[in-house]
Amino acid sequence: MYGCRCWPQKEEMVKNVLFVCSQNKLRSPTAEQVFASWPNIETSSAGTNNDADNPLSAEQIEWADIVFVMEKAHRSKVQGKYRAALKGKRLICLHIPDDYDFMDPGLIRLLEAKVPRHL
Repeated sequence: MYGCRCWPQKEEMVKNVLFVCSQNKLRSPTAEQVFASWPNIETSSAGTNNDADNPLSAEQIEWADIVFVMEKAHRSKVQGKYRAALKGKRLICLHIPDDYDFMDPGLIRLLEAKVPRHL
């Protein structure tokens, strides 16, 4: 069956991308929305705090191919609590402070400048 494209080629494979901040109210939901329309990308978001809108879980880490956190403190929390689920995953800190509203144009520009090189 030469020429059969039964399996997706590498560039067609979907990447599951998880964005994490503290409360899952401003930065990570913005990132989720900004990259949701990108081809071959599935996005989700969560927060490291127990009272986050969508608290981070091991299942979300396991689902993700790449995990983006907004600050070093988030990276430390994720590494500490989900070390086993992170095995083989890329964990990237974007160094974006909690200075933005949901869908803030400045936040969107920062995300569009920092995230694509890792996808």
